[in-house]
Amino acid sequence: MGIWHFLLRLDRRIVFILVAAAVITPLIIPLGLPIQVTDHARHLYNTIDEIPSRAKPVLISIDYDPSTVPELQPMTLAVLRHCFKRGVPVIMTNMYPTGSGLASDALSTVAAEFPNAVYGKDYAYLGYKPGVSLVMLGIGEDFQGTFPTDGDGKPISEMEVTKNITNYDDIALMVDFTGSAIYESWIMFAYQKYGCKVGAGVTAVMASDAYPFLSTGQLVGLLGGLSGAAEYEKLIGVPADATIGMDAQSIVHILIIVLIIVGNIAYFAIRREELTGSRTAGHERTGGTS
Repeated sequence: MGIWHFLLRLDRRIVFILVAAAVITPLIIPLGLPIQVTDHARHLYNTIDEIPSRAKPVLISIDYDPSTVPELQPMTLAVLRHCFKRGVPVIMTNMYPTGSGLASDALSTVAAEFPNAVYGKDYAYLGYKPGVSLVMLGIGEDFQGTFPTDGDGKPISEMEVTKNITNYDDIALMVDFTGSAIYESWIMFAYQKYGCKVGAGVTAVMASDAYPFLSTGQLVGLLGGLSGAAEYEKLIGVPADATIGMDAQSIVHILIIVLIIVGNIAYFAIRREELTGSRTAGHERTGGTS
């Protein structure tokens, strides 16, 4: 049996092992493959970078659940690191009840990296709030009434980061991280009705649906999937989970492409051998005459 026959009959378990190795190796030994930063990721970065330190806060809404954590949590962490690094105040909430733990975890993770950041002064978590549209409208009319307390029940009127917020006019930027179309509601209310800038981070499969909002200026920037998170990590100069994940993803994609190419070459090589053999056999049966 030739090499081509061997390849076409390759046990699928060997392919699974190759894919597993392609995933695991970059996770253990980061490769640092180049990442091309897109304009929509850079625009979100520039918008946050232009916010004066110790001025208006950035409102971040964690509108996703554990099923989309691998894509959305890294970009949440990257944006939080950017805000904390620049001294831009952060207030966080979530419209998904399953996002409460994710929001708290993200804030505590980044806050631990910046020991000088003080809760209530530099950042705050306002907790889960049901009633998506009502909450968005409530922020525009009466922020203090919509969020009378933070996630732990502390009055926000007693916290420096929130006590002077009355509506969207006192918020520099709203960023929604979501695995659904809830970012469209933030655009509708926060931007269209009240004029607050809106940015978004969405899963990769949803990014194409969000692009039109970039061209119309309704979104100031967009992060799409794990690649978007990796782009932002590159912009802030802190490679983390997304960058490592993109290494693994890229290696697996290359492996799959190679396997497809080799498989097709093997198929056509064997097909050619069979056709050549058929013509030779036919020629012999006819005694070598035309």
